[in-house]
Amino acid sequence: MIVTARDDLTIQWDADTVWKIVQDVASSDTEATRDRYALGKDARDWKVSYAQADLIRTGPSKTCITPILYRPFDTRYTYYTERSRGFLCMPRGDIMPHMLAGQNFALTVCRQCIGEWQHILATKLITDDSMVSNRTRERGYVCPLYLYPGVGKSDGSLFHTWPEGKGGRRPNLDPGFVESIAQAIGLTFVSDGRGDLKKKFGAEDVLAYIYSVFHCPEYRRRFEPMLKLDFPRVPPPAAAEPFAALAQLGHDLLALHLLESPKLAKPITEFIGVRNPEVEKISWSKDTVWIDKAQTTGFKGVPEEVWNFHIGGYQVCEKWLKDRQAKGGKNPRPGRVLTDEDIDHYQKIVVALNETIRIMGEIDEVIEQHGGWPGAFVTSAEDSEG
Repeated sequence: MIVTARDDLTIQWDADTVWKIVQDVASSDTEATRDRYALGKDARDWKVSYAQADLIRTGPSKTCITPILYRPFDTRYTYYTERSRGFLCMPRGDIMPHMLAGQNFALTVCRQCIGEWQHILATKLITDDSMVSNRTRERGYVCPLYLYPGVGKSDGSLFHTWPEGKGGRRPNLDPGFVESIAQAIGLTFVSDGRGDLKKKFGAEDVLAYIYSVFHCPEYRRRFEPMLKLDFPRVPPPAAAEPFAALAQLGHDLLALHLLESPKLAKPITEFIGVRNPEVEKISWSKDTVWIDKAQTTGFKGVPEEVWNFHIGGYQVCEKWLKDRQAKGGKNPRPGRVLTDEDIDHYQKIVVALNETIRIMGEIDEVIEQHGGWPGAFVTSAEDSEG
């Protein structure tokens, strides 16, 4: 994932602010820029002069401004070029351009984790290194579903294996894994899009199946020791029925986490208090997330299990608001004022997490109905390795 090195400069709430900063930095004296944006001393891999050179090299150009998934369900904006040690410290020019070349999906995971494994979230955007967690041992990795020709870095063998899809893209899937699924379920694989799960299954169905398994509570419990040590691994299904059922639940989860599900149009919370409030202090009590010290303004109807739900190292409902909370100390800042759009977005997050908890329970049930662990899968529990 992308390493920014200077988030206060490189990550902004909106595209217009990014553009103003980019123009200013590109045209200003190096030391004046350092002082104006309180950048402090240069780091080994990020210097003000590097950032300025990168901006000057690209124009600067508005076409380089793009949304970035900064934290769970928290989209910001940045200026993206593929040049390392530029405006961004490590833009991951080998991987991230595949997320910009056309419509794509990716799973964001950590290779190792410290506590309970819950370190996964889908994205369609370029993604920050600390999106899933900012703990030292829990650095993020992006695994795109599709690779585009002539973009970034890709394994050339993949482009000889799979037929071309939209824009010449091909799935970033291991042929052996796909073949093991095809043999087990008796369906034909299509390398782009989704299948009908009756005669064909597609690359996006494989992604959805993987996403479903990774959200299985029993999977996380059973393989907890191994999940702490290495990337998560997924066993192929034993038959067509569990594959189709898990893939459909995975598609539902993907739609929720990409904030594209129609279920998000029906909030389960009510915003109470003043409109356009400043985020002052975050707390939860009586099924309400409060955003002020006096507990008069907030989101009513947030179940405790939703409030406590974690993705990676973050308690999501708290984190999204905490990043907008007033801050004291050496670098004080006022709380961000929530717009109607912000309120609507937060209410969608609550629905997404509430539905996620429900679907995770269904995933356990589906697996149990089809033989449980390891009966529902081709590999044994011991061979899965997490």
